[in-house]
Amino acid sequence: MTGFGKAAKVYNNKKITAEVKSLNSKQLDFGVRTPQNHREIEMELRNSVSKALMRGKIDLFIYCEPIEGATSGTINVPMLKQYKAQIEEMAKELNLPEPEDWYATLLRMPDALKTDSKSTEVDEEELKVVKDVVAQATDQLIAFRRQEGARLASFFEEKIAAIQELLNEVPRYEEPRTQKIKGRILDALGKIKEVDYDKNRFEQELIYYIEKLDITEEKIRLQNHLKYFLETLHSEEPGQGKKLGFISQEIGREVNTMGSKANQADLQNLVVRMKDHLEQIKEQVLNVL
Repeated sequence: MTGFGKAAKVYNNKKITAEVKSLNSKQLDFGVRTPQNHREIEMELRNSVSKALMRGKIDLFIYCEPIEGATSGTINVPMLKQYKAQIEEMAKELNLPEPEDWYATLLRMPDALKTDSKSTEVDEEELKVVKDVVAQATDQLIAFRRQEGARLASFFEEKIAAIQELLNEVPRYEEPRTQKIKGRILDALGKIKEVDYDKNRFEQELIYYIEKLDITEEKIRLQNHLKYFLETLHSEEPGQGKKLGFISQEIGREVNTMGSKANQADLQNLVVRMKDHLEQIKEQVLNVL
């Protein structure tokens, strides 16, 4: 969701610039800063940019400044005289030093520049220029997002493939795990003196115990989630970021269940490595629309 776009155009001795920034956010959070004389099209700009960018913390900035050699106003000397007198009086009463740079101090004061009323007027053509530069800046941001999206797609494919490889290793540890559990229980029974037990009943109880530790269903569901993640990743439908987040949560649920049932060091090691790849996916999926 992160991105930046900027565009500018000169019209009627003015340079009109639009900047659009986007950061990650679960919802659409839109902020606009535009000159007062462009406020009448603010809602239209909000709607067009929101529709194009869909989600994220979006900030739209529009600047309008005279080009070199064309001034839109004059310095308001009488007003600056009043400001200077007031600052000197304040410094004397509060026993404060006067500003070292009077130019910088005074020119930052409100109404330091007298603007020609004609220069503040805008026509339909200027508003059209504003819309055009906003659209160009938005297109730049979308291009940035697409470039970042291609990089993220490769990253997700790599991490899903890594989890798949680890999942493929699980079966070779399952049979030894079953035999090890059975042997451990028999060893424990053998250490208890003068204990007799029904071997058929023991086998039934052992099967029941091992079935509780069986991870076949978790493997199947995890396999399906990995496949669904890639299908969603390559879907042509826009706005798949939230769905990818939900799928990654389901992947995590199956991996965690496998870890709790593993009861075997090699399997738990595989689960830890799966979790490491999955956490990296979860971090980056926040960047997807």
